[in-house]
Amino acid sequence: MRLVIAKCAVDYEGRLTAHLPLATRLLLVKADGSVLVHSDGGSYKPLNWMSPPCAMAEVSPEDHEVADGVTTVWLVQHAKSEDRLRVLIHEVLHDSSHELGVDPGLVKDGVEAHLQKLLAEHIHTLGDGWSLVRREYMTAIGPVDILCRDAAGGSVAVEIKRRGDIDGVEQLTRYLELMNRDPHLSPVTGVFAAQEIKPQARTLATDRGIRCVTLDYDALKGIDNSEHRLF
Repeated sequence: MRLVIAKCAVDYEGRLTAHLPLATRLLLVKADGSVLVHSDGGSYKPLNWMSPPCAMAEVSPEDHEVADGVTTVWLVQHAKSEDRLRVLIHEVLHDSSHELGVDPGLVKDGVEAHLQKLLAEHIHTLGDGWSLVRREYMTAIGPVDILCRDAAGGSVAVEIKRRGDIDGVEQLTRYLELMNRDPHLSPVTGVFAAQEIKPQARTLATDRGIRCVTLDYDALKGIDNSEHRLF
């Protein structure tokens, strides 16, 4: 994510034409290539933007633009249309870039925490004869969501996500490496459980001998609710 605060004017050309006169604004350039122009008002909505797929280039201003005080021009061209954004920068007040990493997405109503609680209470969902050892089993690098034992008595570390991606598999892999050094637990196998598991994450997990389980949140809630019904 690149954040630039600059005195700039902005022209949008394509299916419509729009012009933002010279003012101090926040320019955001995201990893997906999108460019957004924000003011200090208007809540979250940008004044103008270009959505991906698009490409941005910093080019030299034309002679008349130089005469007007423009020092550089951002040219943002959409890949599938004639739409383009021209950001005429007069002065840069701030310019920084930040690596945000993979976003886990919005977790609503504590779904991930509730999944852990439900799965711990109904550990047999993972297999007949399975038993819970404890939730939030602490390791040197953080807690594993669930430590349990399979029907044969083997230790199993379970990592739970709402949306399972590669970062989650890497996290479980680190836990397994540490836990398998403990002679009281070893050998420890892994289960990567999520409501949705991305194909790349499933491939990586399978390659590392980690079992993937897709959780049905509504079904688990149904199991949970049935035990507390009076009728």
